This record gives sequence, structure tokens and C-alpha cells, in this order.
Amino acid sequence: MFLVEAKRIVIVIFGAILNALSLNFFLISANVYASGFTGAAQLLSSIFQDFLSIGLSTGIILFILNIPVVVLGWMKVGKGFTIYSVISVIVATFFLEVLPVVQLSEDIILNAVFGGVLGGAGVGITLKHGASTGGMDIVAMVLSRMKDKPIGTYFLILNAVIIALAGILYEPENALYTLLTLYVTTRVIDAIHTRHEKVTAMIITHKAEELQQAIHDTMVRGITILPAKGAYTRDDKNMMYLVVTRYELYDLERIIGEVDPNAFTNIVQTTGIFGFFRRD
Repeated sequence: MFLVEAKRIVIVIFGAILNALSLNFFLISANVYASGFTGAAQLLSSIFQDFLSIGLSTGIILFILNIPVVVLGWMKVGKGFTIYSVISVIVATFFLEVLPVVQLSEDIILNAVFGGVLGGAGVGITLKHGASTGGMDIVAMVLSRMKDKPIGTYFLILNAVIIALAGILYEPENALYTLLTLYVTTRVIDAIHTRHEKVTAMIITHKAEELQQAIHDTMVRGITILPAKGAYTRDDKNMMYLVVTRYELYDLERIIGEVDPNAFTNIVQTTGIFGFFRRD
């Protein structure tokens, strides 16, 4: 258990560093805005500097914006998820302040695309391992659980305000390049974090009761247990049949490895389901 949590913390830190690199090495110097609260922090930092002559860094504003969202995450998503979000925000803020803002390329399209790829990868791998980079991740996660839709879709919808303000306050081209960055970010997030996709797990095991209890301690999913017999060994076993999201597959693999490492598990893509399937 300790190794699993340690691995998750390392991934959260790595995702936060990717987000910081995306901003300081690609997006900020090109005046292109990132996804979510990171982009909002960028935009507010630019507004404070250009219109009010107040020097507030993107990292500090990002930290402030995340304070009320942490409360939402604690109430709606879960304490563990929120704790990882806090770690991510602190690490991202630190590296945004420490890393220099540099211009690796003068081509704004390259900056927009590579900034979007790095940012999307940072968010996607963090969400895939049951954590969050904070901010819009938590808001989009709440909406994704309610509607069972791709989380990247909500990023694109919720970022419309950032695109509009970038076009109104600055050059219209900035809004178009920001839209390109957000599109790349959402595609990368959905490619990595596919919570809305369902898979069917068929687990052949001698420890069906222990596995069932361990699974239900972690997730609320219906399980059908069928008697099974090994064709070669003639051993009596059980087959556990359940449908989970790809987001939950990470936890399912961990549970099987801890309870019955000798279990045989077949994971198949589920193209559709009928009947009740819990979405939250």
C-alpha cells in the first residue's frame, strides 16, 4: 500500500512539473493561454501587469484560485483526491516560481502545440492514477461523474471564457492560438484518461470472497460470481464478472495483485451496457 501511494505522489509531482514546463518554456512567452485554472492564472497575471501595473506571478495566482476548489474537492470528490491536488498545486507553484520563463521557439504554433501536449500529458497521467492537478480538474471531474462523459469535453466547454477574454483583451490571434492549445490539451487528456470508457473484467480465482470484499472496499460495482473448473487441473474455482471504467481499472489491478497474484484476469472492451451502472 505504501509503495502504491508513493508511486502516486511521484506521478502527481511529475505531472505538476510537466505543467510548469508547459507554461514557462512554451505558453507564457508566446502569450498563449493554457487550460483550466492555469490559463486563468496566466490571463489574470497578464491583466494585473498590463492594465493595473501590479506584478503578480502566474504561480501565486494559481495557488489563490485553487483555495475554494480544494473545499469543493474535499466535499464532492474525496479527501485523498483533494490531498493529491494540494500537493500538485504546491509543486506546480514552486516550479513556476523557480524555473525561468524562456522562449525555446519564436513559432507561435509550435509553442501552442507543444505547450498543449505537455500540459495535457501532465493532467492526463495525474488523473489516470486517481489524483488531480487541482483547479479545473476537480470541477471537470465532478461534472464527468454526474454526466458520464469524457472529462476533456468539460475542459473545452469551461475554457470558453479564457478564449473569449484572450481575444477581447489582447489580439484576436491569441484567442485562436489559445483554442489550438486547449484542443491539443483535451485530446491528450482524453487519450490518457479514459474514465468514461467501460471494460469487462473476468477474474478466475480461488479467493473470490476475499477479492469481492477488497473490491467493494474500494469501489461500488456489482459483481457476479460463477462456479468454474479448470479443464486441465480439474480444480474448482470461481469466475468473477464485473464491469468497471478504465479509470477504476488501475485500482482493480492493484487489488488483484495484492489479494490473489495467481488469479487469471481477462479484460475486454465493453462497447455498451444496458441497465443500472453507477456513475459516481
